[in-house]
Amino acid sequence: MRTYKNNHKRQKFRSNGDRNLSRNLENQHLVSNSNFQRKNHRMNNQNASRMVEKYNSLAREALSTGDKILSESYFQFSDHYLRILNEREKNQNSLNNSKEKSINQNSNQIKDEKIEEKKIVTS
Repeated sequence: MRTYKNNHKRQKFRSNGDRNLSRNLENQHLVSNSNFQRKNHRMNNQNASRMVEKYNSLAREALSTGDKILSESYFQFSDHYLRILNEREKNQNSLNNSKEKSINQNSNQIKDEKIEEKKIVTS
């Protein structure tokens, strides 16, 4: 006795229109979430300096054992993380400079407004 009546028949595929409709309904909850932000899972901000130290020490150890190829590989990893650190430092400096400029502009505007107010009050 069979429990499934048409088990031996090939399944009929849905048309493309049906497939797109079901995909749109499934992905609708992702679109409605406006606070969604991807996280960078590759590396934590504080780990870059540790990784530089780690790969430098591994490279020195490989050199002491006589493995020049492995030590060069470790030095390349270390160099990669040094570049990341330098880039972050440069970005931080540019952010700080832009914040200082905006603060200076705001303070200059406030000073100008106070001067104008004094002129109005005295006249």
